[in-house]
Amino acid sequence: MPRDYNLETTPPNVIRRKEHSRDDEWIQNFLASAQVGHIATRWGDQPFVTPTSFWYDPGQHSLYFHSNRTGRLRANIERYPQACFEASRAGRLLPSNLALEFSIQYASVVAFGTVRLVEDAEQQRRALYGLIAKYFPGMQPGREFRPITDQELARTAVYEFDIESWSGKENWPAQADQGEDWPALGAGWLEPK
Repeated sequence: MPRDYNLETTPPNVIRRKEHSRDDEWIQNFLASAQVGHIATRWGDQPFVTPTSFWYDPGQHSLYFHSNRTGRLRANIERYPQACFEASRAGRLLPSNLALEFSIQYASVVAFGTVRLVEDAEQQRRALYGLIAKYFPGMQPGREFRPITDQELARTAVYEFDIESWSGKENWPAQADQGEDWPALGAGWLEPK
């Protein structure tokens, strides 16, 4: 019998194939190294996906990102603060001798929650410095770069994504499933000749 995907029955972070599910520690480590995330917002019935750099703060259990002071992302969030976040990493392409078994190695995190505009200047600075520290570890304001100014904050919208639920998923097999009635294809098939 098919699963009931009604959100009242099955929460949005439930993974269908439990063997690929990852725990909270794995999710936090993944978010610390993932470079690009995608924020899904909406305007009425129209969904939007916005790629962004981001920082996960384990102390707050929140994601932080920024954008221009005005634009589609901010307009959507102000109207509908519920959002979804995704970050993923792909590995090797996995050929198969069965058309429906061609695959790819992947790892991903999906989070559900609400987004708010950060208004406090010190919280904005903390979030922006957290972003910089994630992507440029070891660089310090006032040492390698000028500290963030009030004028720069006035031109930037900083957001906090309050995580209500999340899931981590990883499927990283050495090769795709193969059928027994046809010659098997290994990962070496994709290597340059």
